[in-house]
Amino acid sequence: MRKGKDFRAEIMAKWRSMNFSTDFTKMMGIKYPILAAPMFLVSNEDMVVEASEAGALGTFPALNYRPSEEYRKALEQIKKRTQKPIGVNIIVNKSNVRQKEDLGISLDLGVELFITSLGNPKEVIQQAHKNGAKVICDVTGLDHALKVQELGADGVIAVGTGAGGHAGPISPFVLLPWLKEKLEIPVVAAGGIAHGSGLAAALTLGATAVSVGTRFIASTEAQVDEAYKKAVVDSTPEDIVMTTRVSGTPAAVIRTPYVEKLGLDLPWYFQALKKNRHTKKYITPLIHWMGMRSLEEAATKPTWKTVWSAGQSVGMVKDVKPCRKIIEDMIAECEASVAWTKQSE
Repeated sequence: MRKGKDFRAEIMAKWRSMNFSTDFTKMMGIKYPILAAPMFLVSNEDMVVEASEAGALGTFPALNYRPSEEYRKALEQIKKRTQKPIGVNIIVNKSNVRQKEDLGISLDLGVELFITSLGNPKEVIQQAHKNGAKVICDVTGLDHALKVQELGADGVIAVGTGAGGHAGPISPFVLLPWLKEKLEIPVVAAGGIAHGSGLAAALTLGATAVSVGTRFIASTEAQVDEAYKKAVVDSTPEDIVMTTRVSGTPAAVIRTPYVEKLGLDLPWYFQALKKNRHTKKYITPLIHWMGMRSLEEAATKPTWKTVWSAGQSVGMVKDVKPCRKIIEDMIAECEASVAWTKQSE
């Protein structure tokens, strides 16, 4: 366990030399401590390739390609187009009946990084390590972080308030240094980061990299409907609301007329069935399936029933531009935001 003053001194030394090398970049063999986060129905082949080729690490959810054979084809194409490391997100709860098959395909094709979420990552960690791959796990608090560290995870993604999708309840200003102090493995920051100043702040707080999602929705490579991209550009942080209607777990979405009409909480009968120990294992996958269908329809063919996933960093997104440009700009913005450290010497 590293003391707070130790890692802050280390970060300040890095700023003075503008060296973006961190424990995470060394572990993954990448240039910049930036992950293009895996976003359901948004991340695609082009986004992964462009992010990794730009020096960051491109990732995508295996479930973005269905059935599993389509996932295999997509992964084969990505591996042909870039020799740089890439990552795959695998949902590890029982609602994902494909997790074992997708894990096998990923290992066969040499995926370098696995990102697990919503469940127990034990099997993924064990199998990935046999293949020389790394595993980092989404966490929103210390208990889960300690559990995955004990299971052998190579790092955690600290998902704080402001993140898109399943955001955590703790401010990144608290969550990052807290986990950094308590854990022995690298901590990646997620939530509210769409500008280089956010990258600088996260690294200063002890993060070893940042996971950026919402900013990449408004990219030229994202193959979502233009209305979705426009909503990200036009929205403010106040337009982001938390709802349990999508998956049964609080998730951040853009407020739309349909979201307001639908309400933010699960209907009482779903809540009751989810709490009942006899029906929970049946109703939870159903809620996930219904939520996935809603997100898919909204992302690809918006109607009045629009549910768009996004985080509070929409307030920092001003335009649509290529993934490489997003990464280049974040690095330049980060350098500019800490220029005072050099001037003060």
